Amino acid sequence: METTPELQLDYPCHWEYKLVLSSEHNVTTLVQEILEDRIHEIRKSQNSNKGNYASYTLRILVHNADDRKMLFQMLKAHQHIKFVL
Repeated sequence: METTPELQLDYPCHWEYKLVLSSEHNVTTLVQEILEDRIHEIRKSQNSNKGNYASYTLRILVHNADDRKMLFQMLKAHQHIKFVL
């Protein structure tokens, strides 16, 4: 069984997460609840065909691999965020 090699990055670095959530929720408020005082940038990507969902790109400085993975898990665990890539 092949294992995926660990991603080699020079930390600290900026990392982007793609977030998908119901368009009825305010992405800025949701992300602020999770990240608290961490500096970040959110860019709107697109809406679903029916307008029920919206995708956003979240850009944030990550300090190491554990930080990057922890942020992913925190975002993924939020009840209103449908997908994190």
